[in-house]
Amino acid sequence: MKRSNIFLVLLIFCSSFISAQDSNIDYQKLVKKFIDNVKNDKKETIADAVVYPLEREYPIPDIANKADFIKRYSEIFDVTLKNEIIKSTPAKGWTDMGLRGIMLIHGNIWLDTEGRLTAVNYQSKAEIELKNKLIASQKKMLDPSIAFFQTPICILETSEFKIRIDNLGNNNYRFASWSIKKEMTQKPDLVINGGELVVEGIGGNHQYEFKKGNLVYECAIIVLGEKNSPPARLKIYQGTKVILSQDAKIVSR
Repeated sequence: MKRSNIFLVLLIFCSSFISAQDSNIDYQKLVKKFIDNVKNDKKETIADAVVYPLEREYPIPDIANKADFIKRYSEIFDVTLKNEIIKSTPAKGWTDMGLRGIMLIHGNIWLDTEGRLTAVNYQSKAEIELKNKLIASQKKMLDPSIAFFQTPICILETSEFKIRIDNLGNNNYRFASWSIKKEMTQKPDLVINGGELVVEGIGGNHQYEFKKGNLVYECAIIVLGEKNSPPARLKIYQGTKVILSQDAKIVSR
């Protein structure tokens, strides 16, 4: 190899190494700031650096804004989670996941590349109790024929239908639908058990598929779509032919 080529290779290697070090230092500064804010219970400072809405596990309502975050701060950041954060260090416990952001341990906390809080994948005892209370309340409001499930997944509405998807346990999903003019306290017009969850890549898009005879009912949740993509979509297939396709809004999730 020519001397000039060797020099070029070394230059590229050194530049990449320096960039990686700079990136590492940058994300550690962001993490340190977050740890210090949690340690000192700086609720307002943390609230200013949250990407809203901050999702909570359905049926717990998402955190809509700064005021809501401050009000519910102690429900989320309990002693267990705070200790996990405080005992971590920027160099230990946190992982730079590139464009996806910065992750604490197994993803309990996610920060973006600007240090903003994007996800809290942890449930405190208070949130677990609230979730159970809300699930019990939902079951009381449903027709007895579907008033049993392990976890509610979502409620969708199209121009013609109201759709409820529940996990009956062991990832056995149930589809229940009503005419848009009916109340969901009434007996559903259609119920299909044995549905499956299909995840597409790492972007977050996923769908629930339910088979009834030669028909497949597909409820797609669109996280990353085109500019004018709806939040969800109902499609009904007969074989490979789409016999119905309706955009849907997510009423609850």
